[in-house]
Amino acid sequence: MNNISFGQYVPGNSWIYKLDPRLKIILTVLMIVLIFLIPSLLGMAIALGVFILIFLSTRISFIKVLKGLKPVLFLLLFTVVLQLVYTTGDNYTLLYSFDMQIGLFNLLIIVGILAFYFLTKRFIPFRFIYLLICLAGVFMVLWYVRFDMLVWSDFKFDVYNEGVEKAGFILIRILIMIGTTSLLTLSTMSTDINNGIESVLSPLKLFRINVGVLSMLISLTFRFIPTLLEESKKIMNAQASRGVDFQEGSIKAKVTQIISLLIPMFVISFKRAEDLSNAMEARGYIIGAKRTKLDELKFRWRDYLSLLIVIVFFGLVIWSRFYV
Repeated sequence: MNNISFGQYVPGNSWIYKLDPRLKIILTVLMIVLIFLIPSLLGMAIALGVFILIFLSTRISFIKVLKGLKPVLFLLLFTVVLQLVYTTGDNYTLLYSFDMQIGLFNLLIIVGILAFYFLTKRFIPFRFIYLLICLAGVFMVLWYVRFDMLVWSDFKFDVYNEGVEKAGFILIRILIMIGTTSLLTLSTMSTDINNGIESVLSPLKLFRINVGVLSMLISLTFRFIPTLLEESKKIMNAQASRGVDFQEGSIKAKVTQIISLLIPMFVISFKRAEDLSNAMEARGYIIGAKRTKLDELKFRWRDYLSLLIVIVFFGLVIWSRFYV
C-alpha cells in the first residue's frame, strides 16, 4: 500500500515537466490505444525499448515506478502462468515437455515448502522474489523429485512457444500501460491535471455537461490517493505500536485488523473533505460559476514536436498491421 506511486507528483525540470498538461493527457490516451494496436511480440518489445528510452530521458526515478508495480506483481505472475497453462493444442509449436509426478511424498514436501514460506516470509524483505523461489521449489518437486511408492499420477506439463509469446506480449503491454500513466501523474501537478482535463473535455459542454466540476472531481481523486495512503501508513504504524500485526494472523484476525484500519480512514477522509470544502469556499469557489485561471495553457514547439513523434509512431503501427 505504501509503495503505490500513482497520483504522486515528483518535482523535476526535464522536458516532460515543460509539456502542456493537455498534451500529456492526450498523449497518454494515444499511447494506451497504440499499444493495443501492436500485433506482435517483436513490435511490443520495440515499444518497450522506446518507452524505456523516453523514461530515461525524463530523469524521473526508476525506483519510484518499480515500487509502484508492487501491487500488480501478483497479477503479472498470474497472467504469465495462465497463458503458459492454457495455451495447448496440436497446432502449436511444443517448446518443452515436463514429465511431472504427484504422490503422497511429493505432496508432503510441497506442504512443507509452503508451511516454511508462511512461517518465514515475515523476516524476508523481498517477499515477491521469495514467493517465486518457493513456487520454483514446488515446481521442481513435481518435475524432478520421483518416488516409486504411493504415486497417484504421472502427467506432462507442455510449454508451447505460442504460450511464451502470449505471456510476454501481455506482460509487456501491462508494464507499458502502468509506466505511461505513471509518467503522467509523476510529472504533472494536480492543478495542471485539473486544467488539462477541463480543457480536453470542453467539447462536452455542448451536451450541457459541467466539465469544470467533472475535472475537479477527477483531479481531487488523483490528489488524495497519496494523501490517504500516507494517512493509512500512519494509522498502521500507530496500531503496530499497540501490537497489531497486519501481515500475519487468522482470517478472523485479519478482518478485525482491516476494520480497525477502515474506520479511522473513513473518519479522516470525511474530515479532509470538510476541510477542503471550507478552503474552497473561502477562496470563492462556486459550483457552476465561470472560473478564471492564473496561468493560461499554451502549446509550444516542444508540444507540437512530441505530438508529431507520437503521430508518426501511430502511423507506423497502423501501417505494420496492414502491410507487414
